[in-house]
Amino acid sequence: MPSSGSEESNNGSGSAVLKVGSRGSALALIQDHVVIGKLKANSPALNFEVDTVRTRGDVDQTSRLAGMGLGIFVKELEQELLNGKLDIAVHSLKDMPTLLADGLVLGAVLSREDPRDVLVNRFGCSLEELPAGAKIGTSSPRRAAQLKQFAPQVEVVSIRGNVETRLRKAQGDEADGALLAAAGMIRLGLQDQITEYLSLMQFVPPPGQGILAVEARADDHHMLGLLAAIDDADTRYEATAERAFLAELGGGCSVPVGAFAQCVGDDMTMTIYMSTEDGEKSFTTAVKGPKLDALGIASAAYQALEREGGADLVAAARANQA
Repeated sequence: MPSSGSEESNNGSGSAVLKVGSRGSALALIQDHVVIGKLKANSPALNFEVDTVRTRGDVDQTSRLAGMGLGIFVKELEQELLNGKLDIAVHSLKDMPTLLADGLVLGAVLSREDPRDVLVNRFGCSLEELPAGAKIGTSSPRRAAQLKQFAPQVEVVSIRGNVETRLRKAQGDEADGALLAAAGMIRLGLQDQITEYLSLMQFVPPPGQGILAVEARADDHHMLGLLAAIDDADTRYEATAERAFLAELGGGCSVPVGAFAQCVGDDMTMTIYMSTEDGEKSFTTAVKGPKLDALGIASAAYQALEREGGADLVAAARANQA
């Protein structure tokens, strides 16, 4: 593994060209430019080049996402980083596995965008107003389980694709509506298509939702110095707690699980959710503590899950990871 990126990218000169790795969707490219804009605000002389990489998750549009595991939108980008072909890679944090490839670190997590899920549908109505039998699309086991809990009148159908594809499919092509992340809709400027922002207490989001993460090589000290300037401290605490809770469960996403931490002053509250796939048995609780003890909060949340009725859900999650 190279000790750093290209000589140009580590000399700190105005002529340096930093290679930014990204998936090729419209949303991914917008997210790249959010990161680039923040870096250039601090260091205007920096120059960037975006290189798009097709990941396994982009190539395979037919398999069930839940069965493919975390990392399907990440691994190819990580390999390019390790090979020295990229200086950084920009990810949606919720797509990242809890264990990064050896030699890579999260150089920055940016201030969180709206973490909520949203409903879009061709009727223009709220979730509870959806007609019986309406088909609502998602590829997320968590969203599917929550839909079955809080909108039992609807039929949950599987849809995949980028945001624009899912919106098209949700206008009667394959479904009557869909659940998506608010953050992606906002970044794409598609807020006018949102019919309802869903409650964080009912639709507890997955770890990392709404957070952009920038991955870099652990020994690229020049790049890590640049990234440190755009890292958001509170978002880092929140991400640490959420990802540590997911790691306690085994690090996968094949069962419905949510974790949402929020810093207020020196404190942090984390709400966790876990459910059977049919949504018939679920567990939700909140744990509070000092934000500096993000790992302790994650551990307390896991213990609460086991102690207060979720032990069998944890066992099922681990069995699905075996």
